[in-house]
Amino acid sequence: MMIFYMIFAFIVLVIFNFLTKTFCIKMQLDKAKQAKNFRVINMIMVALLVCSYLRVINVAV
Repeated sequence: MMIFYMIFAFIVLVIFNFLTKTFCIKMQLDKAKQAKNFRVINMIMVALLVCSYLRVINVAV
């Protein structure tokens, strides 16, 4: 289960990073703002993935 979830989390993070890059290019943000956007979005996504993993573990047990 953990290996499947790690693959799922990696795919989700790759997709969201691609969407963030597209957003930054479209909005023509400078490098500092791009870095801040990537950092914030990745932290939020990791927190959401950890919470969802913990919920799946609690349901499975």
